[in-house]
Amino acid sequence: MLNQRAVFCNLGTALAFNFPPSARRASVIPVASFLRCFSAWLGLSLASLAFSQSPTSPPPKTERHPVTDAYHGVQVTTDYRWLEEAKSAAVVEWTRQQNGYTRTYLDRLPARAAVHQRLQELSAATSPAYLQVKAAGGRVFALKRQPPLEQPLLVSLTSPDVAASEKVLLDPNTADSKGTIAIEGFYPSPDGTRVAVVQTIGGSEQGDLSVIDSATGRPLSDRIVRVAFATGGGSVAWEADGRGFYYTRYPRVGERPAEDLSFYEQLYLHRLGSTETTDTYVLGKEFPRIGEVFPAVSSSGRYLLVTVQNGDGGDFAHWLRGPDLQWRQLTQFPDGVKMMAFGPNDQLYVFSKHAAPRGKILRMPAANPVLSEAKVIVPESEAVITGYDWQGLDIVPSYVLTRSALFVVDVLGGPSQIRAFDLDGKPLRPVPLIPVSAVHGVTPFGNDSILFSNGSFIEPAGWYRFDSKSGQSQRTALMERASVEFADAEVVREFAVSKDGTRVPLNIIRRKGTRLNGKNPTLLTGYGGYGINISPKFLGADGRLWLDQGGVYVVANLRGGGEFGEAWHTSGYLTKKQNVFDDFAA
Repeated sequence: MLNQRAVFCNLGTALAFNFPPSARRASVIPVASFLRCFSAWLGLSLASLAFSQSPTSPPPKTERHPVTDAYHGVQVTTDYRWLEEAKSAAVVEWTRQQNGYTRTYLDRLPARAAVHQRLQELSAATSPAYLQVKAAGGRVFALKRQPPLEQPLLVSLTSPDVAASEKVLLDPNTADSKGTIAIEGFYPSPDGTRVAVVQTIGGSEQGDLSVIDSATGRPLSDRIVRVAFATGGGSVAWEADGRGFYYTRYPRVGERPAEDLSFYEQLYLHRLGSTETTDTYVLGKEFPRIGEVFPAVSSSGRYLLVTVQNGDGGDFAHWLRGPDLQWRQLTQFPDGVKMMAFGPNDQLYVFSKHAAPRGKILRMPAANPVLSEAKVIVPESEAVITGYDWQGLDIVPSYVLTRSALFVVDVLGGPSQIRAFDLDGKPLRPVPLIPVSAVHGVTPFGNDSILFSNGSFIEPAGWYRFDSKSGQSQRTALMERASVEFADAEVVREFAVSKDGTRVPLNIIRRKGTRLNGKNPTLLTGYGGYGINISPKFLGADGRLWLDQGGVYVVANLRGGGEFGEAWHTSGYLTKKQNVFDDFAA
C-alpha cells in the first residue's frame, strides 16, 4: 500500500496526496477549497519529491484542553477548541511557532528555489484572455484581462478574427492604478453605438452605471447610482430602438428603512440624455427582499420580459408586458422554469425542469404565453442542460438563439457539449468542441453563427466561431495563449465504483507513456456540493510543473455536484452526504 494522506475541506471539497515510499514527506495543509490547496501545496510537493530527509526536530507541541458537550444524549469531547480563539495570546504564539517550524522545513528543501523561480517565470508569461464576449451592431465587445494590469479592460473589435481591430473603450486601471475600480458588467445597445457600463469602487459591491460612446470611448452625461449591490449583480436591457434602457435599481434613502436599502431590487426605465430623477418605475416593489431582477426586450421591441431569481436558491419567476402595457405573471417560483428568452418572431423559449430534472426546452408565443400549452421542442435527455453557470468572470447561458437555430449547452458528467437544433427542435449537427472540455461562454453572432469559449485541462480557453451552414468551428483572434504546452500530455476519462456500486467519473491528466506501475505521485481533487459542476479547466504553469516531475493530476466528479443532474446532486447532500466521501475514497 502506498502512504496516503487526505484532507477534506468544506462541503465536499477533498484532496488526497498519493506518494511512493521515496516521497512521503509532503505535508497536509488544511484550506477552504481544493483550488487553493493545490496552489499552496504544489511547490512543497514538487520539492519533496526530490528531498525525503525528515526534519531534525519534532513540530511544536499542541496542548490538549478537553471540552465535553452533550448532543442528543451523546457525549462529545474535543481537545482543541481553544484554537478557535484566533486572537488570544496562546493561539497567536502557537501560530508563530507553527509558522516558524514550517518555514524552517521549507527553506531546507534543495529543489524549492528552482521550483519557485520556474513558477515565477511561467506566471509572468500569462497572456491576455477575453471574457463576457457580446456582439451588437456588427461589432464584438469583451472584457480583456491583460496581465499585469489589475483589472480587465472593456474593448471592442470590428471582427473577432482580426486582433488589430481591437480598441480599448474603457480602462479602469487608468483611473486607479491600484485596481480598486472594476467593471462588473457591460451592455451594448442593439446597434452597438453605445455601451452601458456598471462599475464598482474599492470592493464596495455598489455598482454605478454610466454610458459611453463606442466610437470614441467618451462618456455621455447619463449616470445612475446603486444599480447593483452584493445582493444582486445589476442588469440592463436596451430598448429595441436604442433610445433608452431598462435597469435594476436599489432603493434610495427615504424609500425604505435603512436596513433595507441594499435589498428590494426594482426595475426602472432611463431615456438617454435625461437625469436619473426623471427615470420611470417599471416593476419590482412586490418582489422578494432578496430578489435579483433580469430584464430582456424582444427584437421587435413589443415585449418586455422580467426574470426574478429568489436569492441564490435556484428558483425563478417570470413576468411579461406586451403592447397593451399590461403585466402578466407567466411563472411562479415553484414552477421549475429556470430561464426564458426571446427567439425570432416574438416566440418565447423556455428552459424548464418541471417533470424533467435534467431539463427540457419549450416554446410558446409571447402573444399568448400559456405555459401549460407550450410545445416541447427539446425533450429531456441523458445530457443535463446547464442552467446559468458562472465560470470565473464569465457566465454560460442554458441556450442561445439565432435567426434560424437554437443552441443548447449541456453537461455530460463534467465535460460540456453544445447541441444545435432548428427553431422547431429538429436536431442539427452538434458543435465541434475540444475533447474532454468545457464551454465557458456562448453568445449569438450574426444571423446563423455563435461565438463560444472552449477550453480543456491541457488547452487554454479561447473563443471559436461556429457557422450553422458549414457545421465547422473555427478559432478566432480571441484566444488565450498558454505559457506552457501540453502536447506530451493526455486526458483519460475513467470511472471508479463507489461503496454502493455507483460509477463515479474521474479525469486523469498525465504525460503520454506514463508507466502505470503504482509509483507515480498523484494529486486527486474533487468537490461534491451545491449542484456545482466541476468542469475541465486549464492546468497552466502549476500543472505543467507537476507533470514534469512525473506527477499525475486527477479530478473526480463526485456526487453532490451537478454533473448528472438533480438526482446526482441530491444523492450527495444532507443525510446522503457520506456518499461524497465514499465516492472520493473509491
